[in-house]
Amino acid sequence: MVDNYQNKSSPVSEVSMSQAKQQRLSETCIASNPLQNLVADTDVAAGAVSQTTATAMVTSQRTDTCVHFSEIADLSELSHTVRPLLSTDSDACGVITHFKKAKTVISAERLEVNGPTGQHTTVSQDQATNRDPDEKITSKKTVSLQTDAGLKAVSKDIHEFLDEFYRIYGSFIPLQKSDVLRHLKRSFNTDFNDRKNLVLSEVTKYRAAMVQKPIPSFQVVYKKHTLTLDDLSTLADQNWLNDQVMNMYGELIMESAHHKVHFLNSFFHRQLMTKGYDGVKRWTKRVDLFSKSLLLVPIHLEVHWCLVTADIVKKKICLYDSQGNALQKVARNILKYLMTEAKEKQQTAFENGWTVSFDEKIPQQTNENDCGVFVLEYSRCLALAQPLQFSQKDIPKIRKRIYKELCGCKLHE
Repeated sequence: MVDNYQNKSSPVSEVSMSQAKQQRLSETCIASNPLQNLVADTDVAAGAVSQTTATAMVTSQRTDTCVHFSEIADLSELSHTVRPLLSTDSDACGVITHFKKAKTVISAERLEVNGPTGQHTTVSQDQATNRDPDEKITSKKTVSLQTDAGLKAVSKDIHEFLDEFYRIYGSFIPLQKSDVLRHLKRSFNTDFNDRKNLVLSEVTKYRAAMVQKPIPSFQVVYKKHTLTLDDLSTLADQNWLNDQVMNMYGELIMESAHHKVHFLNSFFHRQLMTKGYDGVKRWTKRVDLFSKSLLLVPIHLEVHWCLVTADIVKKKICLYDSQGNALQKVARNILKYLMTEAKEKQQTAFENGWTVSFDEKIPQQTNENDCGVFVLEYSRCLALAQPLQFSQKDIPKIRKRIYKELCGCKLHE
C-alpha cells in the first residue's frame, strides 16, 4: 500500500493494541542469575532478567573509548589487577578488570604457547584485546582423551577459555556450544564434535562453580553510551530489549554504514509526540538528515517496537512491523516531521513529493517478545544493503551475536 503526499497533513486514524499486548504492559519478567542455567544442546542458555525501559537519556559526557569494567570479589586465587594497554584511537575497545583485593599492577602482557614445540611467546594485551576469546590460547597440542593427563589438559583448556569469555562478556549469555568446540579445535588441532558430551559436561561444571562466586559488575562504555550487565541481559532468552541496547546498537550500525545512514534515538518519537517539532528541533543541530541516504527511526509503543525508515533519495517513508500492524499513523508522524525539518533547514526539494508505504513481505515474529530484536535486525540489514533473510528461528543466535557486537563495539562481518 503506497500513499502520495504533498505539503499537507492527512487524517490520522487511531490504532488499537490487542488485548494481549495491553496485558503485557503490566507484566514483569522474573529475573534470575544468568549463571544458573545448564548447557542447552545447541546454545549455552542464560537466565532471564526483568525487562526495563529507560526514562531518561544518558547525558553525561563520556570518553569515546569503549571499556568493559568487571569487579570480582573474594577470588582467592587472583590477587592482582590487570590493566591492558588501551589504544589512543577514540573508537578503540579495551578491558579493565578490577579485583577488590588487588594490590599490585602487572605488565600488560602474557604468554602464549605456539605450535607443538611448546615455545612461549609474549603477547601485549592491546594486541590480544580485540581478538575473540577462542583465539587467546593458541597452543596446538595433540592429547589422548583416553588418559587422565589428556582429559585434564582438555578440562583445563576449556576452563581457561570460559574464564576469558566471562571476562570479556560479563556473562555466558552469548556463549554457544560452537564457540567452545571451535576453540578446542584451534587449541588441539583436532575436531571435538564427536566429544560434545565431554565438552558440555565441563562447561556445566564450570558454570556450577561460578554460581558460588559473586557476580561481577560489568559495563560497556562507547562514546555517549553505557551498558550495564542488566542492560545486556535483556538480550537473554525472550526478554524485551531496552532503550540502552537499542541506541548503542544503532550507533554501531551508523559506524558500519560509514555514517551514510542515521539512526535516530529511540526516545525521538516519544519526544516528538509529547512536545512536537520544537521538542526535537535541536536533536539534528549537528546532523544534516537530507545528506544521508537512509534514516532509521525505532519506535517504542510502550509494549511494542517497530521501525520507520526514510529513503532520502527516493523520498519514501516505509514502516517495518514484525507483527504485521499497519501503523500508518506512526509513519505519518515521521513524514510530517521531515517536511517540517526540510522547511526549517530550507531544503525545499524535500518539502513535498514523499510517499508512505507498509512493507508486508518481511520476516515476522511468532511470539510476543522479540519485536526489539527484529527492529535491530531490520535496521542492520537495511543500513548495510543486505536482504532481510532471517526468521523467528534465527532470533536466539541473533541475540547472542548482538550481545557480542555490543561488547566488541563493532558489528561482525
